[in-house]
Amino acid sequence: MSFWNTAIGVMIGFSIGGPIGGLLGGVIGSRFGSYKGTRNFSSKQQNQAVFFTALFACLAKLAKADGQVSKEEVETVDRFIKDKFHFDQTQRQFAIEVFNQAKDNSNTYEEYASQLASLLGSNKNSLVVFYELLFELAMADGFLHKNEEHLLSKTTSIFGINSDLFNQFKRQFSSSDSDPYAILGATKEMAFEEFKKIYQKKRREFHPDTLVSKGLPEELLQRAKEKFIEIQEAYEEIEKKNLQ
Repeated sequence: MSFWNTAIGVMIGFSIGGPIGGLLGGVIGSRFGSYKGTRNFSSKQQNQAVFFTALFACLAKLAKADGQVSKEEVETVDRFIKDKFHFDQTQRQFAIEVFNQAKDNSNTYEEYASQLASLLGSNKNSLVVFYELLFELAMADGFLHKNEEHLLSKTTSIFGINSDLFNQFKRQFSSSDSDPYAILGATKEMAFEEFKKIYQKKRREFHPDTLVSKGLPEELLQRAKEKFIEIQEAYEEIEKKNLQ
């Protein structure tokens, strides 16, 4: 089931209300007017539609937080669409329309993020993946503007996720080299047993079987699997250094 068809089904089949529902309805209305389609969508499919609408809305608000949307940020969003999510042409157009409308509407970043957290609060794995994508966009131009930093810092509290993720991702995306310690959210001063505990926790969180059971959108499973591999490789690199 494509994200696009699910999005239409969400508006036809049930009302989520709030800024996400308003944006979703506005985009669908501007593109297709009155659409008549199936209403038989699972809660998982509905969550996926909400996730992607909120994602591109938050990306838009974050990109504009420093006063203007940069060329690098636009290119990063387009890369997400093509390379991370593999959207077809219709889905791509929809995502761009969500981004453009959210960029200029009166709703705030916090409103979109808060509604997403209330709808997907039991799925912390999805919210962590979401948060990492936001960080990647904010750092696309190689600089974290103070307004972007402020929003990203607030997001851990809004999402109810570990506040240490802010410093972890800031460190990770500020470095041009792959740092195994940054990937694991660890420091060189930690004892190896501490590394091992952090690794085991992250491995459980991002294990593909866990993510599937948590209902992570299919288009994001590939990124989550890449994250799982990064965590595994980071641990092995640290383990190798510890054994030398």
